[in-house]
Amino acid sequence: MKILFWGTPAYAVPSLDALVASGHRLVGVVSQPDRRRGRGKALVPSPVKARALELGLPVFTPERIRREPDCQQQLADLGADVYVVVAFGQILPPEVLAQPPLGCWNGHGSLLPRWRGAGPIQWSLIEGDGHTGVGIMAMEAGLDTGPVLLEQRIEIGINENAQQLARRLATLTGELLVAAMPLIEAAGPGSEAERLKRLGVRLQTDEGMTYARMLTKDDYQIDWNQSALAIHRRVMGLYPGATSSWNGKRLKLLNTEPLVRRLADQLTPEAAPLAKRWGLPPGAAAIGDAPEPGMVLEVVPGLGLVVASNGCPLLLREAQLEGKAAAAGTQLLQQLQAKPGDQLGKPVD
Repeated sequence: MKILFWGTPAYAVPSLDALVASGHRLVGVVSQPDRRRGRGKALVPSPVKARALELGLPVFTPERIRREPDCQQQLADLGADVYVVVAFGQILPPEVLAQPPLGCWNGHGSLLPRWRGAGPIQWSLIEGDGHTGVGIMAMEAGLDTGPVLLEQRIEIGINENAQQLARRLATLTGELLVAAMPLIEAAGPGSEAERLKRLGVRLQTDEGMTYARMLTKDDYQIDWNQSALAIHRRVMGLYPGATSSWNGKRLKLLNTEPLVRRLADQLTPEAAPLAKRWGLPPGAAAIGDAPEPGMVLEVVPGLGLVVASNGCPLLLREAQLEGKAAAAGTQLLQQLQAKPGDQLGKPVD
């Protein structure tokens, strides 16, 4: 088949590679325009554009595809059989959705209708989902509301961060897209209703629907008054951006573990004994005299800091202090020079 691929971030690159390797003909790639990044503010291509150029594929970078009829016509003239979209970053207008005879198909990083929207991976971790997955969905005017052709579920590890989960889901997205292409080709052209009926898609409902809204600056600020598990989920989901403070400087939290006794068997071998020692036993209401959330309770040599939260404490294993490189274990302890009774989370001036 002739495929026009739409994608922008690194997440979409494995799908592009998988489709190329599967033997389909990529007639072009559509990606977001180059953006200025870094201290020098140089124009940098998106990961998908950079990979497409390495592959020798023609690339199109509309600023707003819905407002650029000339670009829409250029894409239509490529004569693609199908459009494949993975994290492109713009909403395709109806006139573009109607172009390919075999439809527009999206690889989405959640099990729809849970986590429609722009940040499904982050929100699945922040909200503590035990599993997630990938769905291959026929695109329509609504936001991630289209019928689902293929999907696959995977479990989420308690210590898996957004970057790690995204890598697994990105690979899976490429695999499912490759599996979907012969099904879509075999269904053939025709009216959308006829094609979807031949494919036996699963229609979505709004039951169980959640929306993965865009994250704001406030979302990244850790509130030590939350539980250890809620803080840990936010650190994992916002990796590498969850932020607290230390002695008036910003401190990015990069690796934590919730010292919850009932979760000890899911923690690392280093953290499990701490969970059994610090974690609240069933029915307990507080740790000792209920230390102030954000207070350092213990400095664990070679490992990190045990920090109070609302209930069980949190083990801080890796962080990045403003102006410093990321540090873990002994190096982190040397940087922070923390002692029991010190406080994280004081406002930065």
